[in-house]
Amino acid sequence: MKILVLNSGSSSIKFKLYNMDDKSVLASGIIEEIGNKNSKAILKFSGKVVTKNLEIINHEAGTHILNQMLKDNGILDSLNDLDGIGHRIVHGGDKFKSSVIIDDEVIDIIKYLSPLAPLHNPAHLEGIKSAIKEAPNVPNVAVFDTVFHQTMPNYAYMYAIPYDLYKNYHVRKYGFHGTSHKYVSQEAAKFLNIDINKFNAISLHIGNGASITAIKNGKSIDTSMGITPLEGLMMGTRSGDIDPAAITYLAEVLDVRSKEIYKILNNKSGLLGICGTNDMREVRKMITQDNELAKLAYSMYMYRIIKYIGSYFAVLGRVDALIFTAGVGENDFELRDDICNKITHLGVLINKELNQKQSSDIRFITKENSPIKALVVPTDEELAIALDVKNLILKK
Repeated sequence: MKILVLNSGSSSIKFKLYNMDDKSVLASGIIEEIGNKNSKAILKFSGKVVTKNLEIINHEAGTHILNQMLKDNGILDSLNDLDGIGHRIVHGGDKFKSSVIIDDEVIDIIKYLSPLAPLHNPAHLEGIKSAIKEAPNVPNVAVFDTVFHQTMPNYAYMYAIPYDLYKNYHVRKYGFHGTSHKYVSQEAAKFLNIDINKFNAISLHIGNGASITAIKNGKSIDTSMGITPLEGLMMGTRSGDIDPAAITYLAEVLDVRSKEIYKILNNKSGLLGICGTNDMREVRKMITQDNELAKLAYSMYMYRIIKYIGSYFAVLGRVDALIFTAGVGENDFELRDDICNKITHLGVLINKELNQKQSSDIRFITKENSPIKALVVPTDEELAIALDVKNLILKK
């Protein structure tokens, strides 16, 4: 069974082709700078990298080029030979409780939800329509970042604003990175030999975007991101939690519209806003050079994470595992060390040697006698999407 996973952005299409018989990756790559004269297509397979520099005017043209490159390199005769195509969709609102096979109604709902994710959902729709046009007989599946968090109780996802705003405009917490949180929690439960339906964990997806989720009996009961991915932890370029009154205040003193403030909070804040870089490696380098703003940025970043961990310990009562995943969470042993050393009173006792070990495998980073186990669990959102596609196709 061959399944293609697409993650369509406003000017790019990331892709990964799987042989689901053994979960191996046959090819991967990106179509980037779509709509720009400098656009190009990059295909990786069997240790080779093939790059095409050409003008790609839209997503439809990008999908066609992807199809052609797979054929020219003997990977796939045509996208029509696929068993399924999976699409990562950022926002499913409260309309989707699971991944779904895409039809006209699903497309209409994703479009309806676009105001909740104006930078993402319209681009995802372009990717879906292009894939359907290129391979009309192949089933397409939508896998939503928000689905895993649909198990949150209403008292966790509601905002304390007039109820009519929720009823009429769907203003509530939705949460994101759900595909990742679900995947790593299931992998951690298997690794610990605990039934997922009895597994309690705190999952930290820490990359340029970051979120933390409280998982009880295998289900999300709270998460740090909100109606958009802006709420919660301090991130690479996002502010995370902020007093809403600061937005109206800034709009007034800067004499700009709220949309401009939204851009500032999304693209110019976080680590970047405080010390000038959103790359944690650069932040560390600046700290060694005694840069005070880098020290401040790191302290703020850490404090938010530790505060959320503490609150989720309180909510869960019993915690089986603390899970680190995503780019920074998987690779920055110093960050993991600093976090765990701040929560020893909660029962997390880090093993420095295990924590510093470089590996792409799931692994413990705490001492044998640690009451709470901390693990590094490499995430694989694309594989998780492919598995959902496979399961839905087999149920048809």
